[in-house]
Amino acid sequence: MIYIYRLIINIILIFSPLIILVRLINKKEDIKRFKEKFSFASKERKKGKLIWFHAASVGEFLSIVSLIKKLESNKKISQILLTTSTLTSSKLFAKFKFKKTIHQFFPIDANIVSRRFLNFWKPDLAIFVDSEIWPNTLLNLKERSIKRILLNARISKRSFKKWKKLGKFSNSIFQIFNYTYPQNSESKHHLQKIGVNNIKNLGNLKFSQNNFNTYKSNKNFNKLIKSKKIWCAASTHPGEEELCLEIHLKLIKRYPNLLLILIPRHVERINDLRRNLVKYNLKYHIHSDNRSINKETKLYIVDTYGETGLFFKKCKIVFLGKSLTVEGGQNPLEPARDNCLIIHGPKVSNFKEIYYNLNKSKIAFKISNSNQLYKKIKDLLRNTKKNSKAKKQINLLGSKILNNNFNEIRQYL
Repeated sequence: MIYIYRLIINIILIFSPLIILVRLINKKEDIKRFKEKFSFASKERKKGKLIWFHAASVGEFLSIVSLIKKLESNKKISQILLTTSTLTSSKLFAKFKFKKTIHQFFPIDANIVSRRFLNFWKPDLAIFVDSEIWPNTLLNLKERSIKRILLNARISKRSFKKWKKLGKFSNSIFQIFNYTYPQNSESKHHLQKIGVNNIKNLGNLKFSQNNFNTYKSNKNFNKLIKSKKIWCAASTHPGEEELCLEIHLKLIKRYPNLLLILIPRHVERINDLRRNLVKYNLKYHIHSDNRSINKETKLYIVDTYGETGLFFKKCKIVFLGKSLTVEGGQNPLEPARDNCLIIHGPKVSNFKEIYYNLNKSKIAFKISNSNQLYKKIKDLLRNTKKNSKAKKQINLLGSKILNNNFNEIRQYL
């Protein structure tokens, strides 16, 4: 099976220059740094012990920020390398003021590219986050006797079925990890079914994902909201924005001073959103526009990364997307930690246990369609008090989980 995988990856490698070119045209790659995906490093490898974290994108990266910051204080570590695969995660990384940590794009998992990457960086410990499984890289790490950890591992029911179809191959790949730390009981169960050994439950690192202040207070925005009622639609995907805008038009009839803060999951879609706004006849403002904001503004669109906390702090009602029109869900802990009440759809399989606990505590509320979403927002708008119990609960648990993971990793240094 590994030979079939390598054949497919090598074919992808042959066509990768064309793929990268298309992605550059669509502004999904960094024109100055895309060579990193072929293992041409743009940063220096310092002398001493190097810890390598690989996280796919924004969510996975944010889940380990607290851990990275804690590890930076360890004198045994000279440098921490973080790799991710997406342009958005690299832009978000730039907002953090790390002392020892540098960012590179994860290289294509072709054998020749993977070897070049490891020959240059020579990590002392490799930590893969969530569900990042790359066979060639893992095999090359094993060949070099570099310890391999799967941290905050997530194996959903859907991905488990895919791995199960691969039979012994999936078992042999997961067995490459020296230690595996699942983020929830479902993942632990699936990992055991695959036949993974050395499993230990340390808790979900997403609970330790503190709100790092990577943004500046916006005076124009603060002035606008003084006389407004607010609700927020965050991490929205296609179809969800239209649904929220239709609901907002209905709500404005009841609350003329109501403002919707719209934070799409992918800000590259802003221009498409603006074109679609014509039919709603709503006065709107784009966050990156520094001009004064018209007081009649009914819609505030956020087109930057890493600033959601600024808006969660100002409102109490958040609809969290990727839950009605797209499967998976988004991490609800950030708005919950800011004491927001969260509304979500039924498609939250990636955060099922977290949502279960938040629903049980009446911090989050599940809806199934637009009519229910409208009624729930209307109901919550009547109560002007912001929820106050979530932050303390989450931070206490997050601190414990962070220390568990830090102490576990420290023993491998």
